[in-house]
Amino acid sequence: MKQNLPRGSKKLLNAWVFYDWANSVYSLVINSAIFPIFYAAVSKKAFEDGNVPEILQGVNNESIIIVTTATAFLIVSIISPILSGIADYSGQKKRFLQFFCYLGAFSCIGLSVFSFDYLWISLLIYMLALIGFWGSLVFYNSYLPDIAFPEQQDAVSAKGFSMGYFGSVLLLIVCLLLLEGGFYPEEGLFSENKSFPLYSYQLSFILVGLWWMGFAQYTYIHLPLGTKKDRSDVKNIFTNGFQELKKIGQSLSENIQMKRYLGAFFIYSMAVQTVMLVATYFGTEEVAWEEGGATMGLILSILLIQLVAILGAWLASLLSRKIGNIKTLIIINILWALICIYGYFVVTPIQFYLTAACVGFVMGSIQALSRSTYSKMIPDGHPDTASYFSFYDVAEKIGIVIGMLLFAIVGEISGSMREPILFLIVFFIVGIILLTRVPSLKK
Repeated sequence: MKQNLPRGSKKLLNAWVFYDWANSVYSLVINSAIFPIFYAAVSKKAFEDGNVPEILQGVNNESIIIVTTATAFLIVSIISPILSGIADYSGQKKRFLQFFCYLGAFSCIGLSVFSFDYLWISLLIYMLALIGFWGSLVFYNSYLPDIAFPEQQDAVSAKGFSMGYFGSVLLLIVCLLLLEGGFYPEEGLFSENKSFPLYSYQLSFILVGLWWMGFAQYTYIHLPLGTKKDRSDVKNIFTNGFQELKKIGQSLSENIQMKRYLGAFFIYSMAVQTVMLVATYFGTEEVAWEEGGATMGLILSILLIQLVAILGAWLASLLSRKIGNIKTLIIINILWALICIYGYFVVTPIQFYLTAACVGFVMGSIQALSRSTYSKMIPDGHPDTASYFSFYDVAEKIGIVIGMLLFAIVGEISGSMREPILFLIVFFIVGIILLTRVPSLKK
C-alpha cells in the first residue's frame, strides 16, 4: 500500500494545487468565455426563429441560462452536505472528488451537442457540468487544512488559483486558434451559408473535459484517500452530513470569529460570484462593439481577467501577511464596490477592457484569500474538514442562488443588465460592515 505523503510536503502541496490547473478550464472556457458567447448566439437565433418552448416565450434569453445556473447551485447546496458527511464517515473523500470531476468533465464533452432543438436535455447537460465542477470543489477545498499547515495555507491557496488561471488561459488560447478563420457566431454560425462547421465550438467543449479529467490524475496519485472515522454513533450516513452541519452550526456560537466571517462571506460572495457568472453576458448585451468584433473583444477581455487574477492572488497573499486577512478582505470588497459603480457606466470596448482588468485583480485576490481565511479558522487537526467546507460551500451556493435570481428579477424589471450590476453594490457594502466585526486571525 502506498504511504501517504506527510502534511506540508512540497510534493503533496503541488499535487493539490494541480487540481486547480485541471478544473479551472471549466470556469474559463465553459463558464466565462466560449460557451456564453456560443449560447448568446444560439439563443438569439432560436428566439428569432421561434424555436423556443412556449413556456419560455417572452422571457429574456439570458434569463434562461441565469435561472438554470441558479437551479444547479441550489442542487449543489442540497447534495453537498449529504456527500460530505458520507465522505467524512467512510474515509473516501478522494473518491467523491473523482466522481464529481468525471461527472463535470463528461458533461462538458456533452455540451458539444447543445441545441435549442432539444433545449431541456441541453440545459440538463449544462447543469450537470456545473454540479460536477462545484461539487468537486467541496472535497478539493476540504483537503487544504489536511495537507498544509496554517502558515502555509494563504500561499498554497493563492498558488492554486494562480495555476488555475494560467492553465486555463493556455487552453483558451488553443480554443481561440480553433475559432480562427471567421468561425465566430455573428460572422458565420448563422449566416446564409449553412455549410459553416460547428466543430470548432464542439471541439473546444470536448477539450475542456479531456483536459480536466486528464490533468486531475496527477492530483489523485498523491492525495490521500481520506481518514475513516470511528463513528458508532452515526445511525444514517445519508443524513449524517446534515447532522454534521447542524453540529458545526451550533459550534459557531462558541467560535465567534468563524460565525461572523461566514456571515460576511455569505453576503459579499453573493455579489462576487454573480458578477463573475454574468460578466460575459453583460459584455454581449451592453457594450457597443464594432460590427463583428464582439466575440474576439470578449475573449480578449476574459484573457486579461485571468492573467491579472494571477497577480491579484499573489498580492493578496503578500498583503495579508502585512496587515492580516480580514483587513485585506475589507480593502478588496471596497474595490469591488467601486468597480460595480464604474461598470454601470461602461459602454465602449475600452471601458470594458479596463473594467475586466480591475475585475481580474479583485477576483483572484478575493477567491484565494477567502478560502485560506476560512481554512485557518477550522480547529487544527479537526477530523471533519469536508463537513466544515461543506458548510462554507452551502453558504456560498445559497448566496449565489439568491444573487443570480435577484439579478435576473431586477434585469427583467429594468430591461437592462446595468441596474442589477449597480444593485450588487449593496451586498459589498454590507459585507464590508460585517467584516469589520470579525476578530483578526491569530495564525
